[in-house]
Amino acid sequence: DQKPTRRKPRSLRRRCKRFAMNHTWTIPLLLLLAFAALYAINPTESNVIHRFIFLSYKQPALEAGAPPQYGKGLWDIAFVSFYTIVLSFTREFIMQEMLRPLARFCGIKSRGKQLRFMEQMYTAVYFGFMGPAGLYVMRRSPVWYFNTKGMYELFPHRTHEACFKFYYLFQGAYWAQQAIVMLLGMEKPRKDFKELVAHHIVTLALIGLSYRFHFTHMGIAIYLTHDISDFFLAISKSLHYIDGPMTPPFFALSIGVWVYLRHYLNLRVLFSILTEFRTVGPYELNWETQQYKCWISNIITFGLLAALQFLNLFWLYCLLRVMYRYLVHNIAEDDRSEPDESEIE
Repeated sequence: DQKPTRRKPRSLRRRCKRFAMNHTWTIPLLLLLAFAALYAINPTESNVIHRFIFLSYKQPALEAGAPPQYGKGLWDIAFVSFYTIVLSFTREFIMQEMLRPLARFCGIKSRGKQLRFMEQMYTAVYFGFMGPAGLYVMRRSPVWYFNTKGMYELFPHRTHEACFKFYYLFQGAYWAQQAIVMLLGMEKPRKDFKELVAHHIVTLALIGLSYRFHFTHMGIAIYLTHDISDFFLAISKSLHYIDGPMTPPFFALSIGVWVYLRHYLNLRVLFSILTEFRTVGPYELNWETQQYKCWISNIITFGLLAALQFLNLFWLYCLLRVMYRYLVHNIAEDDRSEPDESEIE
């Protein structure tokens, strides 16, 4: 009789590889630990890692007791890169270790639906924090409450308080991380994938150009209108996955919030670009004094925000179509979804 062959124990390397594949948050975590170790060697501003973790370009105080101001520069790219890694870790960790068990607890059995639920709940968690943070930052700026003149007065806005700069760059890191998710195919593409790609391109262009050319006061208004509406829509999608009784009224509420924030307020901003952009504050192109509020930035700003508005109108049409199908035919499905994971979206 032949003795049964014993299976060789898996090597440590293979076990680590398998763990990393099943827990994708480990790779960004290792990168963050490497940054922490390198910074711990010399935890001062002279350490180059300091520029990745903390804000750069702190300006001398002009008035006693005034909050410090921060300028802009190339090291801000390092800051965005670091927090892109941070958000890569938080996304994967929260989804896999917290939201997947929640999906199972709520009775979602389909793996595809679990993944969609996790994605939407993570969106809700992120914007649940960043929405109020954005309102706090806006409250401390001349743009409160979506005051369009404040976007152009005292231009150029070359420095900002720490909370403003951190918020703006952290949001940039979020959208950079979302672009990586799309490029790596970490989320299953839908039928509106092309529109979503266009949205990411326009969004990243708006973030980069508005920061470089000092249109950040306009940018924070655009951030907020999209963040808050995304929060409500993500909650309505999540409720749909668990067959929550509040799904229909919350979905109707999310459409109302969407129309007010993404269309009414954004159309006000677009109208201000056609009117106040030229009349409020300086209107000239001067590279030495960094005066970029001029005819060419007028065209580019309007063009990008108009493109964003058309994309939002497309998605509003999709939302209204879902609502119509539900009210008239009692079908709560989105025809952009796969048959086994239909949802209100």
